[in-house]
This record gives sequence, structure tokens and C-alpha cells, in this order.
Amino acid sequence: MKGIFITFEGVEGSGKSTQIRLLEKYLQKQGIDHFITREPGGPPISEAIRKLLLDVNNSEMVPETELLLYLASRAQHTAQWIIPALEQGKIVICDRYTDSSLAYQGAGRRLSANVINVLTSFATRNLKPDITFLLDIDVEVGQARIQNRKLDRLEKESLNFHMQVRQEFLRLAKQHQDRYIIIDGSRGVQEIHELIVEHMKTHIRSL
Repeated sequence: MKGIFITFEGVEGSGKSTQIRLLEKYLQKQGIDHFITREPGGPPISEAIRKLLLDVNNSEMVPETELLLYLASRAQHTAQWIIPALEQGKIVICDRYTDSSLAYQGAGRRLSANVINVLTSFATRNLKPDITFLLDIDVEVGQARIQNRKLDRLEKESLNFHMQVRQEFLRLAKQHQDRYIIIDGSRGVQEIHELIVEHMKTHIRSL
């Protein structure tokens, strides 16, 4: 595959979506071929699963079901959208990917990391990101940022749940220093954007 796979991770309210939009505008101005997507979601099958996962009415969903639904969505997404875009040489930018499963279903739901890793390799055809930006922010700050919007099933989880998620992201960043770039999510929006662009320039010569 000739493309570059970039993922954005972080707790709720960390500013991932905002930064991805800014990066998309930057790449458009530079005339660089790119593809923007998100998880859970992407192609129609994956979007249908997203609705099930995030619906607040599905409070009875057990952790194992949640994990398998995420992986089903990811399998379709990876095969139908991500891999083809990479094979076309595009920069693929995804709002969340495999690390979110380890953070939310692993640390948050207390499911086995070993099980998650085995199933993830199967679902993604062993695809791994080249660069992962972790927008790290205090959980309480992030929660305050999202209070004015309609919260989904995972956003409504307890403060302790989200703290466990954050700690797992930080652990993953330490474990995978070759691809992780940690950015302070409490900085200004434009400042964060400029940091992301600078980091990308060191990895991608065409920028």
C-alpha cells in the first residue's frame, strides 16, 4: 500500500473532529489526495452498526456485544473504504480506530486486551496506523466541552469510565512511541492545528 494511514484518538471532548476538519482544509489547499472517515462508521453497513452502538436506548448491551459490533463495523470499513483508499496512494485520516477498542472496551469495559488484539487483527486484516495523534485532555475538561450537545451511549458513561479510557490511551502512546504523537488538547485550536501540520511534515515529504 502506497498511502499513509493517520488516526486521531482521545477522550470525549478532546477536539479530534475539529482538528480533522482543519487538517482536511489544509490538505485540500495543498492539493494532496486524501480521504477522511470515522469510527464507528464509514460505509452504509458500518453506519447502521454505529446507530446500534451509540443509541442511548441500548443500555442493556453487554460489553462483549459492544466489542463485536465495533469490530464488525471496523471489518467492513477497513475492507470497503480504508484499504482501497490506501492502495490508491491517499492519505487516509480516521477519527478513531483500533486503539479506541483497547481504551473503551479494554480499559473501560474490562475486556481482555489479548482477546481484543486477536479479534482486531482479524477484523482489520492486520492493518495498523502509520501515525496516531492523541489529543490528550483532562477528562473533566472534555466532559464540560460536550455538555451542550445530545450525548450518545458512550459519552454518557461515568467519569471514572472515561478516566480509565484516558489512562489506556496514555499507556498505548508509551507502548507505541514509534507512531504516537501526544498533543496537549487544552491548547488553542489553531496552535494544535499548526503542531499537527508540523508533525506531519516530518513524516510526509510531499507536505
